Formats: sequence, structure tokens, C-alpha cells
Amino acid sequence: MTSPLPSLPAASVLDLAPVVPVVVLTDAADAVPLARALVAGGLPAIEVTLRTPAAPAAIRAITDEVPGAVVGAGTVLTPEQVAVCTAAGARFLVSPGWTEALLGAMRGSGVPFLPGVSTTSEVVALLERGVREMKFFPAQAAGGTAYLRSLAGPLPQARFCPTGGIGPRNAPEYLALPNVGCVGGSWMVPADAVAAGDWRRIEELAGAAARLGATAAGALRP
Repeated sequence: MTSPLPSLPAASVLDLAPVVPVVVLTDAADAVPLARALVAGGLPAIEVTLRTPAAPAAIRAITDEVPGAVVGAGTVLTPEQVAVCTAAGARFLVSPGWTEALLGAMRGSGVPFLPGVSTTSEVVALLERGVREMKFFPAQAAGGTAYLRSLAGPLPQARFCPTGGIGPRNAPEYLALPNVGCVGGSWMVPADAVAAGDWRRIEELAGAAARLGATAAGALRP
């Protein structure tokens, strides 16, 4: 990532909270109450994925109406999507992978970004281009904590947000790694709770997720 977050105590998306909720919304009307519940639970960084047409409107609504949220766009695949999302107010960008064209667009967007990697060569290629913070995806399928632990020795300058197959049981194992800043996941935004408008449940799940950082820190103590 190449630029700091404006008006935030942390210089990186990776340092805002231990967990970044990965949100899929079919109705932009759900965006604001959902974001308020996540922020109240202690998860201010919210990744709204571009898997539905409602995503840009949801990003705009959260940006305009939830001042405590730092909303970003996920599943960004093209330079055109970079432009749409930043115009909607996205404050960071996340991609499952990267190409030179996509990387150039994200770099030129003026907001922080996490390009996706799943191999050592991809990590080295990004480091060569001056990018040190990345999404590791699909985390469990690509080797999980064992793979990331192996990267920490030869490539200590790379930091990751692992996403894919991560839940409350294995998240602390990832968060305990020295090269992991946060993890991404969707377990605190279950589809049935969103459909029912059960924002209290989502706030409680977000609170439990926010406390996983302390669990991971405890695991490192002798």
C-alpha cells in the first residue's frame, strides 16, 4: 500500500482492527445499519465486495452516513472498478489477485490497496514494485498459517491480510504470526442475520471478532 489513510490513528488498513469483515450486500439499504453494527462492535474497517450490483451504492451510503467506518471495496478486478469504487468513496481497495494494469490503477487511485497473492513469486514481484502489504488469498487453500510462517523468514518485509477459509476458531492462529496484520472473514455478517435485519446479533459477533486480537496476543506469551 502506498498512501496512508487520511485522518486515522493507524497508517495502514492492516492496523485498524484484527478482523476486516468481508461484506456481500444485495440491497444497499442494509449498508448503513450493518456498518453501524460492525463499528459498534469494534470493527471499523469494512470491505464491501463487488460481487453484487448494490456494492457501489452501499459504499457511498456507508461513506456518507457512518463516520466511524473505514469502508473499502473488495473483489476489485479491473481499472474501471477502481475508478467506480473510489468515486463512491472507498477508502481502500482489495483484489483477489493482480495484474500490471490493475496494480497501476490501484496505485494511481490515491487510496491504500491490498493486491492479492498466493505464491512466493507473486509476493516477490510486489515487493520489487514497492508494495509491502498484500491480501493472502485463498488463505486456507493456499497453505494457511504454515505457508505464511515459512514466508516470514526470507520475506519479513511483507505483511498480509489472509482471507479465505478463516473463521473464529483459526483466526487467532493467523493473527499470532509476525507477518499478519489482520484477517478477513464473513462469519460476523451471516446472511440470515443481514436478511432479518438482526443488527444486534451482528454487533455481538463483531465484538467477539474484535477481541480475537487479544486472544492471539495471549497465545504468544510464554
